[in-house]
Amino acid sequence: MDRRDFLKAAGAGAAVLGAVACAPGVGKQSNSRSADKQISGKVPEHLPGVGLLGYGAMRWPTRKAEDGTEEIIQEEVNKLVDKALEHGVNYFDTSPVYLGGKSEEATAIALSRHPRDKWLLATKLSNFADWTYDNSVEMYRKSLEIFKTDHIDYYLLHSLSGGEAFETRFGSTGIMDFLLKERTAGHIRNLGFSFHGSTEGFDEMMALHDKYHWDFVQIQMNYLDWTHASGRNADAEYLYRELDRRGIPIVIMEPLRGGYLADMPAALADQLKAREPAGSLASWAFRFVGSFPRVAVVLSGMTYMEHLLDNLKTYTDFKPLSEEDFALLENVAEQLDSYPLIKCTGCQYCMPCPYGIDIPGIFAFYNGNINAGTYVSGHEQKHYQRDRRRYLLRYNKAVESVRQADHCISCGKCVSHCPQKIAIPRELRRIDQYIEKLKQDLL
Repeated sequence: MDRRDFLKAAGAGAAVLGAVACAPGVGKQSNSRSADKQISGKVPEHLPGVGLLGYGAMRWPTRKAEDGTEEIIQEEVNKLVDKALEHGVNYFDTSPVYLGGKSEEATAIALSRHPRDKWLLATKLSNFADWTYDNSVEMYRKSLEIFKTDHIDYYLLHSLSGGEAFETRFGSTGIMDFLLKERTAGHIRNLGFSFHGSTEGFDEMMALHDKYHWDFVQIQMNYLDWTHASGRNADAEYLYRELDRRGIPIVIMEPLRGGYLADMPAALADQLKAREPAGSLASWAFRFVGSFPRVAVVLSGMTYMEHLLDNLKTYTDFKPLSEEDFALLENVAEQLDSYPLIKCTGCQYCMPCPYGIDIPGIFAFYNGNINAGTYVSGHEQKHYQRDRRRYLLRYNKAVESVRQADHCISCGKCVSHCPQKIAIPRELRRIDQYIEKLKQDLL
């Protein structure tokens, strides 16, 4: 019986584990000081020379600058990089477009303090706005310049959905011929792509393997997306199987589904806590993806030291999931998929909104209240009037009034950029209608 058949047969029986209650704070990762004392050794390797846990540089810590803009806290980035390298995390993934174009620079500053042979650079050809040959070459050379290096270890064609998108941005422009020459010359050590799309789109990219020989592929994989991917996106099970049978190393993005699997409704968190009282919710997600042998790197955007330490604890003392564990996670995924949550990962690809709407912030607030049980459902709810006022006050505090859902005009510019294929204007309309009913006391 393969894993898929096992999960289907055994998933229903795992629900009995949900009867045991968990302690408060189950969704939070461990205290950094105590966690640091529990970590020794280095993270394991599935691919020789590459630490299984990789660092995603999309979410470095930031603060408000004097001019009101967000700036990366470089000293904190340096500390995080130092701690990661100390424990064998040597794969660092960034992009010219992350954090307003500042991620590569901050990552380079931190890594340049260490010998070049101690870290692996993964960055991307993020030519979304201008895919001309000249701009693409300039973007590639700029990454080499920022990192003061003569080679990129893992270079990705950023966020492809299929053959048509590939042909438009890379195939017809001549840039692929350039990248293949750079790979032959050793300036690109491994050439691959990141993928968000349907099974048909993925099949189209796999059909190009004989021509281009993809050295690796980056996919979204977690125990929810394994068989419950959002929108028309392919299930991770299909993506993994197709890559595995071709022997292509896999890099994992969104193992936590943008934090979704580390902050879930309490009733579901209880089920995981019952089986592993000392483990964080995040550890379950990281153990899931780390249990697949073809996975070379599991990326995590570890913004704070407590995130890094919790993940280091999981991987330096790694325990692959048992069949019973897989069954439990499949059961939790089934239940999660039925919750009325918006499947946003906070990737920011929809931003900036031309009308200033804080799309990820609105979705995060909405989802957070459902998870915390503070969603206001109607007059029959105990303390309804008090909770209604609190909800509206918290909404105004979390999202500036000029950036709230009621300002959406449904222009649709955000939709094509969303890797999760969320109907963003429709969801914003739904939230706005809910907020308006709260204001008018019409629930």
